[in-house]
Amino acid sequence: MKSVNFLKALGAVVCVTVACSVYAQDNSAASGAAATTAAPAAASPKKADRKLGYTVRKALAKAQGIDVSNIAVRSRGGNVTLTGTVPDQGQIDQAGQVAQGVAGVKSVANKLTVMQQ
Repeated sequence: MKSVNFLKALGAVVCVTVACSVYAQDNSAASGAAATTAAPAAASPKKADRKLGYTVRKALAKAQGIDVSNIAVRSRGGNVTLTGTVPDQGQIDQAGQVAQGVAGVKSVANKLTVMQQ
């Protein structure tokens, strides 16, 4: 009985291993160079959005007079959204201007609010 269960478990492990090996194989031989260029293009927009968000966050941190401790920056396709709280209205306006000045930013949705600290 123990050997039957062992063989069942071993068979399942072999099936999973074969399935993973087949899935991980490169299909460039079947479809040519198109397959190798398609995969990096799919990850590229997320990477670009992440990089743009990081760049905007860095620009906000370098700007004088903006408290970035409660500001979140999100980017999608060049459209940047600022959310969170700042101590006064002037910082809201300044944060929007700084974000708009970053290369690659198409538009800024400034959803910052004033919160007295």
